[in-house]
Amino acid sequence: MATDGVKIIDGDLAHDTYNKIMDLYDGGTDIETIKNELPFEKDDDGFYHEIFVTAYALAFWEIGALTEEILNEVKRVIALGEGVKVWTEECDAKEGKKRQQVLDRFLKKISQPNLKIRKRKKYALVRSFYFQPDDVLTFKLSDNNYYVVIRTRITQYRGECTYDLATVTLQSDKKPTIEEINNSHIIGRTVPTSFDEATIIEMQPDAPIIWEYVGRKRSKFGIAYWVVEHKNMRTIKENLEVIGKIKIRESLKDYSSIGGLTTFADFDVRYKDIGISHSRHLGSKFPLSLLCE
Repeated sequence: MATDGVKIIDGDLAHDTYNKIMDLYDGGTDIETIKNELPFEKDDDGFYHEIFVTAYALAFWEIGALTEEILNEVKRVIALGEGVKVWTEECDAKEGKKRQQVLDRFLKKISQPNLKIRKRKKYALVRSFYFQPDDVLTFKLSDNNYYVVIRTRITQYRGECTYDLATVTLQSDKKPTIEEINNSHIIGRTVPTSFDEATIIEMQPDAPIIWEYVGRKRSKFGIAYWVVEHKNMRTIKENLEVIGKIKIRESLKDYSSIGGLTTFADFDVRYKDIGISHSRHLGSKFPLSLLCE
């Protein structure tokens, strides 16, 4: 199914469209600049266009900037019935009816002036971190082996702060040294893209390093991350020891996959035997030294 449910904001495209507008709005961007950065498209009649148009319209209605142009396009797209058709064919008539009801209520809602315009939100930033950039962290699990992650980046978004931990494959019965870790591997993945080589290099300047290693071009590289929220790291940090720093090239710190850890017990589940029988869905092993500055 192309979306997760029949609601207006219910699926990747709808969430991306809505959140991009709200991120700019909450960041203090004026309405005209938001329109310029995220233009309203009207050149498609398909299912995905319905998702885009309705999510876009909801965001602009909430911030008090819905125009007649946007409203008329919503009316036109809903009348086409592409969404109802898809839900009916891919699910059943009941789901198609639910989508139609959602659209009817939505159109009625945005056809009226918004009397309670959404205020710009201010999200608190965490400024005091438990670990610093490029910290190499080792920890011992219930099998009495040591494992390693690198605190590669901190992500703060909409009031949430996460420690993004790159997965190192080293597994040792003794506390590892930085030299041993440098000679180990990291889990990542190359992701094929339709962009030309020059565009990829503009987006990820160090991509050619990965191309040479894997023997093919026109792909981006990303790391398999486990992420821990700041509030959870408060209790987990006692089990992690900083033993040095390793700096990965900035443009190679992109994501290829993300998994969440909430307690130290989660580490026990996720990391045991990671260097021996690593789950395929996370990616492949890349020499850590290849990624470092």
